[in-house]
Amino acid sequence: MIDACSREAKQLLSLKEALERIKAAIQPVNGTEKVMLNNALGRVLAEPVYSPINIPHDRNAAMDGYAFASSDMTQKQAFALSMVGTSWAGRPFQGQLKPGQCVRIFTGAVVPEGADSVIMQEHVQVQEQNIHFPEDTKAHQNIREVGEDIKQGGLLCAHPKLLTAVDLGLLASAGIGNVTVRRPIKIAFFSTGDELTSLGQPLESGKIYDSNRYTLNGLLADACFSVVDLGVIPDDKQKLEDSLIEASKNYDVIITTGGASVGEADYVKEILESCGEVNFWKIAIKPGKPLAFGKIGQCYFFGLPGNPVAVIATFQQIVTPALKQLSGAPYSKPLQLTATCTSAIKKAPGRQEFQRGILTQDDNGEFLVASSGKQGSHILSSMSQANCYIVLPSECKGMQVGDKVTVEPFSLFI
Repeated sequence: MIDACSREAKQLLSLKEALERIKAAIQPVNGTEKVMLNNALGRVLAEPVYSPINIPHDRNAAMDGYAFASSDMTQKQAFALSMVGTSWAGRPFQGQLKPGQCVRIFTGAVVPEGADSVIMQEHVQVQEQNIHFPEDTKAHQNIREVGEDIKQGGLLCAHPKLLTAVDLGLLASAGIGNVTVRRPIKIAFFSTGDELTSLGQPLESGKIYDSNRYTLNGLLADACFSVVDLGVIPDDKQKLEDSLIEASKNYDVIITTGGASVGEADYVKEILESCGEVNFWKIAIKPGKPLAFGKIGQCYFFGLPGNPVAVIATFQQIVTPALKQLSGAPYSKPLQLTATCTSAIKKAPGRQEFQRGILTQDDNGEFLVASSGKQGSHILSSMSQANCYIVLPSECKGMQVGDKVTVEPFSLFI
């Protein structure tokens, strides 16, 4: 694949091929730990969880009404029963129904022994302790049976599974207070470059504030990650080599920004080749062509570009799937939708592009997308305003208003 906008004759690596190579190189972490349920959200389950009880644990009412025995029904005729008590949620009726009797019952309350049906309270007439049932009363309704949701010994959550809030509720409903999950991935990240200035310091000519570390810190906010920011490493060969070797001894992953483009800093390549096995790739995506990937000792290394939007795009498209695999999470891919362009989109053939867009949905449910602004890899403002990527294949020569395009939403809400 040749980039029409580049003078390089060298074949570029497709995004698909880069992902396949990384997938083949990565093995999930082995360690596990037991955590309390309220600390398990977003963690990867390390072993299946089975229910120690039936859910529901007792027969209970699906709504407020009256519990009765269907044997008391008179076929196709109205009938009346005597109310002999009440079954509340958490306070069951004590006793057994006898013929001609019923019990007032509330949603979730235990259905008394001898009853096999519940009628909604709106369908009866109440005269003191006498409850009048209509002729169209149905038997065996509105009761949740024992184990209707999960049988005792039944599977609650398979593994590997990324635990959601719903999963936590399901586990809690079975009385389970802790689970075994994969240990967090230990990740270190830092920026490189003499041009970087820390926040709070005056900005000199030729310098820029280091935004990439703050972006990465946000992108790495995940319950499966244990993250450390190592700051900025200056363009000093020895300091960079020492930092990489030391970090590789303590972390599962190192992520750097800047220095992935070898032509600008050849010593970065020299260092990585001397202390590890790192490949410098030119990937056929835009933004984010340069990428370094490999290992330093047992530590995985990702070297991202320096331009801020390229950092975000390469992290989301390449690093995120790799980190999910390393964490042991099940494979998932980004949601893609088809949308209609409401603005023209410029593109030269050669690289797959992830342009920033603003996705909307009209009253008919149709998705519409427009460019969020300038698409330079240094322009963060259009990334901030965007809520999706407009994904354009490598052979695409641009899109016109009305054309259909593929989009990847940043969120389920637009």
